[in-house]
Amino acid sequence: MADRRQVIIKVFRKYGHSLGPESLEFLEDVLDRHEIALEDVEFSVEWLAKEYNKQDDAQMKVSLDVLSRVYDAFQNGDDGDQRHAQLDPDSHFFLIDAYDMPLWNWSTERSTFERAQGSLTSSGTAESRVTAMRNRLNVIKQCVLRNDHFSPSTLPSKDRENLLTIRSTKQLLGRAGERFLLFGMLTHSKEGKLCLEDQEGFVELDFSHLDQPSEGLFTEGCLALVEGDYTEDATFVVIAIGHPPCESRETSRSIFGHIDFLGKGATTLLEDKQFASRIQLELPDLRFFVLSDVWLDRPETLLGMRKMFDHCVETRFIPKVVVLCGNFTSVGIPQGNGREVRRYQDNFDALADLIAEYPLINGTTRFLLVPGPLDVTINSVLPRRPILPSFVSRLKNRISHVQFATNPCRFKFFDQEIVVFREDLMSRMLRNLVGVKPDVKNDDLKRYLVQTVLDQSHLMPMMTSIQPTLADYDHSLRLYPLPTAVVLADKYDRYQMTYEGCHVFNPGRFVGNSFTFSAYAPARRESEECVLEFDLDES
Repeated sequence: MADRRQVIIKVFRKYGHSLGPESLEFLEDVLDRHEIALEDVEFSVEWLAKEYNKQDDAQMKVSLDVLSRVYDAFQNGDDGDQRHAQLDPDSHFFLIDAYDMPLWNWSTERSTFERAQGSLTSSGTAESRVTAMRNRLNVIKQCVLRNDHFSPSTLPSKDRENLLTIRSTKQLLGRAGERFLLFGMLTHSKEGKLCLEDQEGFVELDFSHLDQPSEGLFTEGCLALVEGDYTEDATFVVIAIGHPPCESRETSRSIFGHIDFLGKGATTLLEDKQFASRIQLELPDLRFFVLSDVWLDRPETLLGMRKMFDHCVETRFIPKVVVLCGNFTSVGIPQGNGREVRRYQDNFDALADLIAEYPLINGTTRFLLVPGPLDVTINSVLPRRPILPSFVSRLKNRISHVQFATNPCRFKFFDQEIVVFREDLMSRMLRNLVGVKPDVKNDDLKRYLVQTVLDQSHLMPMMTSIQPTLADYDHSLRLYPLPTAVVLADKYDRYQMTYEGCHVFNPGRFVGNSFTFSAYAPARRESEECVLEFDLDES
């Protein structure tokens, strides 16, 4: 009986909850009522703990009333008897700008997220800069410690012998000659030497004995798991280095499903499953088009878009959303060049006139414009503000459903979260590699980039000295919980792949004689490559 109680307590503690005597007695009574064997207790209680955690009124100390409600819902098998009307995609589409996302800080004392108090500012403070970096580390660390390789089962097993224990840099002192596993951020010391830094200190790294790191790209600012030997000269000889394990969206949502990370209302996993199945049945043909590098200063770009719209009208295949990512000019606008600024605005006016020629598309399709590195916005640091309103006034007036988003931005569609990020990320990552550089082929580089971004749970896993970010809004680049899909719009080659259940794709560049873009299918949670090829001389 004592063993069973210990299992129950540890499972709820895993999800950040404590049990009082009444709740513990209730759970034991449930287990007795259903004659749950000791070896099945952990699985059964974990299901109840997850469901309890999803409730809006869930408290740290488990409420018996809420726990009873969860159990009763399970007993009744109640799906709410909801046979809804036909799904309305428009009422379940929400654009979330980077500056609208609420900030949730990780609390090490309470082992959960806490919403930041007060307003956020673009200038930030010294404290917010420290908090942003701590959040990056702590959000990933809590995932690592929950991973099966680092978190033991509540039941005795042989796996405990293979459990990996993470040490801090402070624990290295006086223990030369021993082997350790460390977790921290790759940084450079004042002397320019590569170090691993955690919240308790840092240690210099020696990569001379490391032939090849694990898969992924390692840059300054990345969080890494490093195994090696501590030496007499206070250096850490690395024998293995890897990115932290990625946690699936379902796992994260089962623990923090009650937290509204996007500010648009949290849904339960049950609601998510219902939406997912209904989208597959009722909206199998719905598509989101994603175009990148839409160079409006090139006449052939508008010809390519016209051909795309013509094809949509002819086949009656109208996309629900068209995401247009910058750059919207092939060259930057020189400072103070009034002629180029005027031309930049004229190009957006031409785009508005083109879309207005297609009433069916204009009336039903949402257009979302995301600025690129060369586009004119208020700021050049991440997250970038939308394109200046003065350039897109005609688009606002002539297009029925157009929105101008930040970079990055994300939108919530039923149970799905899609992140859109326009940055030349591949070249930036390759320019800033540290440690051992991988000798890999082109396809492997694409996979490594995707793995790195998702394992790091951040769109820009680098130091702010490499890519400045606004400290108060660093969370807008966070990829936790893992989104359903991530658009890494890049001038690099097109690709698409699914990693840990998250679909990541680069739509390619909408330039040249072969216009490439992607069509995302929410029903399948996958993207399709679309290519428009035609002879410009015949146009």
